[in-house]
This record gives sequence, structure tokens and C-alpha cells, in this order.
Amino acid sequence: MTDQPNKTAWITGASSGIGEALSKAFVASGGYAILSGRNVDELRRVAIETGAAERCLILPFDTVDYDGLAGKAAEAIAFQGHVDVLVNNAGISQRSLALDTDFSVYQRIVDVDLLAPIALTQALLSHMVARGNGQIVMISSVAGKAGIPMRTAYCAAKHGLIGYADALRSEVAGQGVKVLVVAPGSVKTNVSRNALNADGSVRGISDAAIDNGIDPDKVASRIWEAVQTGKREIVIAEGMEANIPMLRAQDPEKLFDMVEAMVADGYARKISAQ
Repeated sequence: MTDQPNKTAWITGASSGIGEALSKAFVASGGYAILSGRNVDELRRVAIETGAAERCLILPFDTVDYDGLAGKAAEAIAFQGHVDVLVNNAGISQRSLALDTDFSVYQRIVDVDLLAPIALTQALLSHMVARGNGQIVMISSVAGKAGIPMRTAYCAAKHGLIGYADALRSEVAGQGVKVLVVAPGSVKTNVSRNALNADGSVRGISDAAIDNGIDPDKVASRIWEAVQTGKREIVIAEGMEANIPMLRAQDPEKLFDMVEAMVADGYARKISAQ
């Protein structure tokens, strides 16, 4: 990515995976990074590993602490006097059939993956509009473009995030604020290990698709390139996953048949056995 002197990016979920990679790449380009998450020790580790911890602000918080967001936004702005890019990356996934899933799992995932990024964006939006400049990045998913089995709550939240982002983009485009939606496929992170089971417990194991997924550093590079070029939506996926958004738009019946066949072939059993 090109140099980012005097620019500040606020990244949630910065303690691992895509968020960690985004943070390191932005600081390496000369920018300032606000690292948010709940694990302070891991946020400190990431700051040190950027090689320029003095250009990092560790700003831990729980994204669903809605009452505290205004204060966190004020702290973020005070760091360098402005926030140029907000990356809503924090989130959790799911691995359970709808028939088995407790409603509390839906509430938790929609809270974290949909309402929390909306709330944080709303807390920072007036700052960007007042400056006439800013970029908001929403990390959705290929599962936000099409329904994927074992992820009904996750798909609902990620679809909703895209809807919010698309509507917001149309409202603020004339006020100097850009909105980018990122739809990754399988990325080599802890997303599957941290996913929720039907009862809300943490899964604790990964999927083969995730373990063999795209390197987070490559994903981060693609995202920052899209930010720099003013893209509005990008899909970062390989193989069959790369075709899912296109199929959903051009031939949904074919996609529905394909996904139903996956389930009929024992997809849920295979995922549960991993």
C-alpha cells in the first residue's frame, strides 16, 4: 500500500486475524492505528509487532457496550485529532443448524456482527461528515451475499450489514465520506474456532476450509488497496466461494440447488465431525 503519513485508522477486532493484519500494514505504511478489541494483552502484542508502537493507540472495549461508544469515539478522535478510516472488523460466527439453535445465539450474533458496527459507525459518522472526509469499511462475508448452511444467524447479520452500508453510502457520498463493503470467503483466522455452537458455547475447533484459507496479510493488502482506490465493494475469495456472489445475482436457482445438495450430501455432519 502507498504511504499513509498523518492518517489514522481505527480497527476493531485488531488482536488477531484480518484486524491484526490490517493494523500492521497500515502502521508499516506510516499511518497511525487505533487498535480495539477486548484482549488488552493481544492488542499490546500487535502494537509492539507493528514496529512502531508509538503510533498505536490501544483502545480496548466491548463493541456491544453501546452506552460507552460515544466516549470511545471521543478518545479515538483525540489521539491524532481525527479518524480517517473506520474498519468494522470485529465479529463472531456460528456452526449450528437452525433447528437446533437457541434464540440467544441469534441475539448474540446479530448484536456483535450487525448492531455493534452500526452503533460504532453512528458514533463516528458526524465527525467524518463535519470534516468532509472519511472512509468506513464494513467487513461482511461471502455469507453476507448468499445463505450458507450452519450459519443462519451469521448470514442474517452479515446480509444486514451490507444493506446498512449500501444505504449509508448513498446518503454520505456527497458529503465526502466513502463506504466500502468487504466480503471475504475462507480466511486463515480463528473465526471457526471462536464460532458459537447451538447452545451458545464456543466451538473451540477449526474447519478445514478455514485452515486452508487465504492468508490474512493478503486480505489486508486487498482491503487497503480498495480503500485507496475508492472501491465500494470487493469480494476476496477463491474457488467455489468466489463464484457464490455472482451466482446469487445471476442464477439464484442454480445456487440454491447447489447449497441444498451440499446439505443433502451430509455437509452438516462433516462440519460437526471436524
